[in-house]
Amino acid sequence: MQVIKTAWDFFQSQILGMKWLNDLIGAGLSALGLDTGDWLGGALQFFIYDTIKIFILLSVLIFGISYIQSYFPPERSKQLLGRFKGIGANIIAALLGTVTPFCSCSSIPLFIGFTSAGLPLGVTFSFLISSPMVDLGSLVLLMSIFGAPVAVAYVVVGLVLAVVGGTLIEKLHMEKYVEEYITRAGSVDIESPSLTRHDRLVYAKEQMLETIKKVGPYIFVGVGIGALIHNIIPANFIQAVLGENNPFSVIIATVIGIPMYADIFGTIPIAEALFAKGVGLGTVLSFMMGVTTLSLPSMIMLRKAVKPRLLALFIGICTLGIIIIGYLFNALQFLFT
Repeated sequence: MQVIKTAWDFFQSQILGMKWLNDLIGAGLSALGLDTGDWLGGALQFFIYDTIKIFILLSVLIFGISYIQSYFPPERSKQLLGRFKGIGANIIAALLGTVTPFCSCSSIPLFIGFTSAGLPLGVTFSFLISSPMVDLGSLVLLMSIFGAPVAVAYVVVGLVLAVVGGTLIEKLHMEKYVEEYITRAGSVDIESPSLTRHDRLVYAKEQMLETIKKVGPYIFVGVGIGALIHNIIPANFIQAVLGENNPFSVIIATVIGIPMYADIFGTIPIAEALFAKGVGLGTVLSFMMGVTTLSLPSMIMLRKAVKPRLLALFIGICTLGIIIIGYLFNALQFLFT
């Protein structure tokens, strides 16, 4: 067991976490005369290290995920979801969202397509919640920063929220609050072309480059904010606003996250910096979920597809679920530390 633990620790710290890269960048900055112990050198080290690490991991992950996704185009995904009924369909939809490396705004067109195709509304909402919040890429990136238990816990609670949220919307029979142009659109079943292995590799490469191009600016912004939080903003200020002594920290973190449009990859560096400053794990997770699931631009896009009552219900379910998850994880962290 000790050998396995040692091997896993090495994999997590040196392969996923790339600690060797952080040491290398620190040595390089020191050679240039910068002190990585002060705010400027530390901020530069954090920014360069996290940016390179995220882009490397993201490129490898998106390539692999996209290759897998080539077996699940929208037509096949629709057929797969159509085979299941009840809560089983919600679970499959939430799991399907984990292999779609999309931000919330990119997930909404697929949500509209699935809804137009006649899939149950609750099932499509389970997909809409899961897709931007949880994916295989975020699991690996979270493992590189917070460790496997936190990463797995984040994915599990995200899937649970997606299933519960979609099921509640299904039980409330909110179909009449979908815009008519979507329900009347219908769907056309198109057979997916048979792809060769070369075609799938080309597709994976194109998806990787497109995704990197799309999320790149948000990664730079996210890492930049993370560097400021990590090295410039005083820890006592952050703890006063988001620390465990503030009973409203989870609510504040969730609300702060809503106007900050970014995907999970741009959010993780900020979460990393907040966690390093002593912010509770549940508060950090709530911030991440608020950013990825309830960003203002995606809500504006979703309003084009659903009527205000359904939009308000979706926001309410997600917000309440995120806040409950945040307080639960803060309580568990308090009990076990």
